[in-house]
Amino acid sequence: MDAIPLFLVATLGPAGPLMAVGGLGLLLILASLPFLVQRKRDPMEKFRRAAQAERSGTGGAGAANLRIGGKHDKLEKYSTFLEPQDEREFSEIRMKLIRAGYRSKNAVRTFHFAQFALGIGFLALGVLYTLVNDANGTDTTTRGLVLSVLIPGTIGYMAPKYWITKRIQQRQEEIVTGFPDSLDMMLVCVEAGQSMDHSIARVSREIRAAFPALADEYALVSDEIRAGKDKSVVLKEMGERAGVADVSNFVNVLIQSATFGTSVAEALRVYAAEMRDKRVMRAEEKANTLPTKMTLATMMLTVPPLLIILLGPSIYNIVVVLGDMSN
Repeated sequence: MDAIPLFLVATLGPAGPLMAVGGLGLLLILASLPFLVQRKRDPMEKFRRAAQAERSGTGGAGAANLRIGGKHDKLEKYSTFLEPQDEREFSEIRMKLIRAGYRSKNAVRTFHFAQFALGIGFLALGVLYTLVNDANGTDTTTRGLVLSVLIPGTIGYMAPKYWITKRIQQRQEEIVTGFPDSLDMMLVCVEAGQSMDHSIARVSREIRAAFPALADEYALVSDEIRAGKDKSVVLKEMGERAGVADVSNFVNVLIQSATFGTSVAEALRVYAAEMRDKRVMRAEEKANTLPTKMTLATMMLTVPPLLIILLGPSIYNIVVVLGDMSN
């Protein structure tokens, strides 16, 4: 393996390995272009165009384009390359993006395009950085050249996935924090005589300023119920979208209450009390772990100054005495 870098350096100069890696990447990109441009036509595309043409005759082309995505979607012709062909993998990525708050139909396509674009962009920046260092006369090893190119490319490729993961965590924390308050408000609405559907819509409007992620979930549930979708299916989908155990349990409580004909208000009252207790328990758990987390900071920030204050004068006197004795 060492003979290949030596041959490249002897043939192309000090930047030979870097030029070989860049040329290989360029060849891979050029080889993939025909598959991107000459993709197979979607069987549904003919039907979509026919539907658009039919609606354009009745003045509904704008609405059709808005729903279908048509010409405004620049990445549609690259969907074969940017979207997973496995249905299970596509559904998993789709659910992750929905939990992160990205619900558009082309979210998966945009996510993979961001990975591809950032990976290539950061890879180009790494190559540029290496060329600048080589022009300045900086001596770097072959391994250093390869790492300086591959590490930025890997960071750019993984950055969208890290962003989605952090977004999911933030939204789930927001849902967990605001869920007990939303249940209390929903209980008040139900006991005041409103139906469950109107209570969900009212709660979504009231909590939007404090908990927009939870408000979006409630608003989507209200809209789907008003559109005529089955309530149990809508609630189950809400539990899947949220990805929070408390919301899933709440959905099961509502479905069971509707199945067995029990009082929704009573079920809400019991579950809301349980959620308040769980919130108190979470706060107590965080308070109990706080001393353990502060131990290291306390040792680093308190013990050294204390030792200096207590032992500093003694050490100074010992140094002075030893200096007098040596004289």
